[in-house]
Amino acid sequence: MKKTLASLLILAILLTSSVAFIGCKSDTETLNVYNWGVYISDGKYGSEYDTIAEFEKYYKATYGKTIKVNYTTYDSNEDMYAKIKSGASDYDVIFPSDYMAARMIEEGLVAKLDFNNIPNFANIGDDFKSLYYDEKNEYTVPYTYGVLGIIYNANVVSPEVVEEKGWSIFWDEAYANKILMINNPRDAFGLAMYDLGIDVNTTDPAEWKRALEHLKAGKPLIQAYVMDEIFNKMESGEAAISTYYAGDYFTMLENADSSVDLRFYQPPVTNVFADVMCVTSKSRNKELAEIFIDFMLQRDAAVANAETLYYGTPNELVKNDKDYIDYLGDDAKILYPDGFDFKSQINKYGYRNLDNDTLDLISSLWEEMKIDSDTGNSTIYIVCGVIAAVAAATAVIVIVRKKKKNKSYDD
Repeated sequence: MKKTLASLLILAILLTSSVAFIGCKSDTETLNVYNWGVYISDGKYGSEYDTIAEFEKYYKATYGKTIKVNYTTYDSNEDMYAKIKSGASDYDVIFPSDYMAARMIEEGLVAKLDFNNIPNFANIGDDFKSLYYDEKNEYTVPYTYGVLGIIYNANVVSPEVVEEKGWSIFWDEAYANKILMINNPRDAFGLAMYDLGIDVNTTDPAEWKRALEHLKAGKPLIQAYVMDEIFNKMESGEAAISTYYAGDYFTMLENADSSVDLRFYQPPVTNVFADVMCVTSKSRNKELAEIFIDFMLQRDAAVANAETLYYGTPNELVKNDKDYIDYLGDDAKILYPDGFDFKSQINKYGYRNLDNDTLDLISSLWEEMKIDSDTGNSTIYIVCGVIAAVAAATAVIVIVRKKKKNKSYDD
C-alpha cells in the first residue's frame, strides 16, 4: 500500500512538473528566418548592430514575451525555393529576389500579409511598390535593390571608352586577356542580350542561341569565368574589366591595390533587381513574422542593414537619414544616381521567372558555351581551379570585405 501511495505521489509530482515545464515553454515563441548569406547586420566583422538580438530584445520589451529567432542562410534563390517547395522545412520569413517572389506567389508558397502588423511599410518609397512581381502589394515588402554594372581599372581603360562602348567592351580585342566574365548563365547571357538588344526574358530559342554565339565570339578574349574570384583579380589589377553588382564594387574599391583605380559604370540598359521579405504560407507564427518584417523597416535596424550590405535601400527613412548619407559620402552617387527610375528599369530590364523549357534550354546552352573548344582557351578552367583553392583559404577575408565602415547610431 505504501509503495502504491509512493508511486502515485511520484506520478503526481512528475505530471505537475511536466505541466509546469510545458507552461514555461509556451511562454517562448520561435521564429524561423531564412536569408541570403552575409545579408544582415549581425554584430560581426566590425558591425556593432546585431539585428536578430535587437529584435529579440525589442519583442520582449514591447510584448512582454520571450522569443527565439532561428536564423539560417542559403546561397541561391533556387536552393531556397526547393527547400520551401518540398515542405520539409518550417520557415517563417524568407528573402527571395523579385522573379522568385513572383513564382512563389503564383504557386501559393507565400502568404498575403496583414499590413496592420507592418505600419512601417509607409517608409517604403513609391518606386518600390506595385511592381511586376506583386502589383497589388499583398505579399512582399522590399528589403534591398541593386544593379549590374561594369567594374573597370581606369589605369587600363578610360571612363570615356567604357561609357562609349558599354557592354560591347567585353568584345573589344584591345583588352584581350584582361576581361572577366561572370560565371553565372543568367547574368552572362543577360550581358550578351543587353549588348545585342534582345529581351532578357524572351522564350524564343533562336534568340537564346543568338546570345550563345555572341558569348562564344568573345570567349577568346576572356581571362577567366569568375564569381567571388573577381575580388582578388580586380583588386590586384590582374584583370581590368568585369561585371558585378554595385554593392560588391565598394568591397573591391576598399581593398584595391594603390596602383589600381577601380571605377563603376552603370549602362543605361542593365539588370535591376529587388530582394524582398515574405512570410511563407505554412508559417506557424505569421503575426510574429510580420512584426519582424516591420522591425526591419525601423530606423536603427534599417540603417544598420543598409550600411552593412552596401546595396540600395527602398526605405525612405534611411535615404533621408543624414548620418547614413554622411557615411556613404561620394558613394551615394553610385548607389543612388540622379535620375535613376527604379520602377521603370526593373519592369523593362529585370529578370523574370521563365518557364521550365526555357530554363532547361539556358542550362544546355551554357554547358555548350563552357565546353566549346573553338577558342582554344583551355587555360581558363585550370586558372579557375587554382583560384577556387585560393578563394577557399581567403573566404573569411571576402566576408569581412562586405563591410566598408562601421558606425553606431542613437536616436
